[in-house]
Amino acid sequence: QVQLVESGGGLVQAGGSLRLSCTASGRTFSNYALGWFRQAPGKEREFVAAISRSGAMTIYTDSVKGRFTISRDNAKNTVYLQMNSLKPEDTAVYYCATRPGGSGFPSSRVADFGSWGQGTQVTVSS
Repeated sequence: QVQLVESGGGLVQAGGSLRLSCTASGRTFSNYALGWFRQAPGKEREFVAAISRSGAMTIYTDSVKGRFTISRDNAKNTVYLQMNSLKPEDTAVYYCATRPGGSGFPSSRVADFGSWGQGTQVTVSS
């Protein structure tokens, strides 16, 4: 079982930037595709971005394309989400998660992901 810990959230003005980090325990980090999801109050958890186990393939939800970048450093057991040009609608709790199957390919489906972190709050003020 992989344990994940997110960090880097906070309060930022619209147009600003934040970089989220998610560090995993365990030696099998590089076996998993990884994803970032978010959940705003009263809404369902939604997909943000995902990356393959090698880092060569990434996918994004349309609303963050061109603004967010997902990356990973397997030597550090860490996945990142660089968020630029933030908007108030990006406000949510952000979670990282591992995808235990799928041969290391990314997915946008919540159901494909297993271990989840505790989340980090991102608040964007207008």
